[in-house]
Amino acid sequence: MDATVSGKSHRMLFFNTLAFTVCFAVWTFNGVMVTFLVDNNIFTWTPVQIGWLLGIPILTGSIFRLPLGMMTDKYGGKWVFGSLLLFCSIPMYCVSLVNSFEGFAFCSLGFGLAGTGFAIGIANTSVWYPKAWQGRALGIFGVGNAGAAVTTLLAPTILGKLTGGTELDNWRTLPKIYAASLLIMAVLFFLLTENKKHSITGRTTKQLLQPLKSIRVWRFGLYYFLVFGCFVAFSQWLVPYFVNAYAASLVTAGLLASLFSLPSGLIRALGGWMSDKWGGRKVMYWVFTISIVCCFLLSIPQMEIKTPGKAVTCSKKGIVTFVSDTLIKVDDKEYKVIAKTGFKESYDVNEFLAFPEKQSWQVPSVKVGDEVKKKQLLAKGVSRIYFQANLWIFAILVLIIGTVWGIGKAGVYRLIPDYFPNEIGVVGGMVGVLGGLGGFFGPIMFGYLLDWTGLWTSSWILMLGLSVICFWWMKKVVSKLMNKAAPTYSTDVELK
Repeated sequence: MDATVSGKSHRMLFFNTLAFTVCFAVWTFNGVMVTFLVDNNIFTWTPVQIGWLLGIPILTGSIFRLPLGMMTDKYGGKWVFGSLLLFCSIPMYCVSLVNSFEGFAFCSLGFGLAGTGFAIGIANTSVWYPKAWQGRALGIFGVGNAGAAVTTLLAPTILGKLTGGTELDNWRTLPKIYAASLLIMAVLFFLLTENKKHSITGRTTKQLLQPLKSIRVWRFGLYYFLVFGCFVAFSQWLVPYFVNAYAASLVTAGLLASLFSLPSGLIRALGGWMSDKWGGRKVMYWVFTISIVCCFLLSIPQMEIKTPGKAVTCSKKGIVTFVSDTLIKVDDKEYKVIAKTGFKESYDVNEFLAFPEKQSWQVPSVKVGDEVKKKQLLAKGVSRIYFQANLWIFAILVLIIGTVWGIGKAGVYRLIPDYFPNEIGVVGGMVGVLGGLGGFFGPIMFGYLLDWTGLWTSSWILMLGLSVICFWWMKKVVSKLMNKAAPTYSTDVELK
């Protein structure tokens, strides 16, 4: 780490952030591209195949974070980052040539390496700043996550202009544009940045990997699996989600998905400042709590339920003398019946319904002349409950959880320089690997859950469970700390 902040530090932060933004836009490229290809019947891929195509680039971008983070510590970020950008432009260009699921998957493995730009950038940013600036610097660098919003916002519009709705094969120009962006960024990085290796050199691979024995690294990885990996998964999954669950156009779906990804990227800088000021653990407490609440609300699907309601029973035996939609008479005793009035055969999807709507009525189950006994059913009750899962309320909740996860991403990485100041590349890379795996497994699990349950909200049910587990683990750690009652520990100490 540098002892002071300089203009050179800020210049390196700018180029690291810009390069990471390009990498992240490339990394989430399949979210829009695959949805467009399937929606226009260019390829007939199943939900499970779509899940794999969304997850494959995230896989390579995750598992190679550790080795490239180590390479950055050893050789410096300029050459590692520049070479990565240059290499990824090749498979991205090759996407324009493929005609099958296998070809698309193979190219995705290649350009998915762009996701390793995070581990490289973390190490190459941290080395230019003193400890007191780590949260802010890494938070600002994390704004590059907004590259996901660049793709969801711009790619659908570009595809629309390229194809014009009729020349669908012109989709092949989009990966060429992305490849050119990677190539230009590589040239800029080689020409305008400086190289700086970590101050501690000459360590063996075994020494570099020593911090991975700490359970703390794996706990941070689980936190990051949620706030980063699942962010990556949803930044892609929300595009087909809006198209299928709410019948939105691709452009509208991209715009709504950006409500999730754009604030999550931009807010990360604020999350870094908050973590510097109040501590990473306190920030993560709030992140997990709000995540639990939002995921619970998002888990409730659009539904229409018809179920037995309050019935009418006879208070004493007798003969039924009158039956209508509103009244039943047994001898001289009258029983009021709720008629089926104002019944909606269907609901307007454009109508704004924030809360569930309930309709209740009763249907006579006896006729004139029937002899009835005490407690016998005279009219059965019916209740119909409709929940719209309104699009705009859904979008607002998505905005909130995206913002909160963005703060959480900075909160997790603020803890790393405190505990592993000389192994930021390795530990940051490993946490990035574990977190990035959420972006790989997420779409695949979402696809299978959708296939098994038929519920688009099943993905949020999964997130609810994961948020609870993260909160529970952090709570358990804090409880151990409180029980020890060690006055020398600060409020930000983490137990192993």
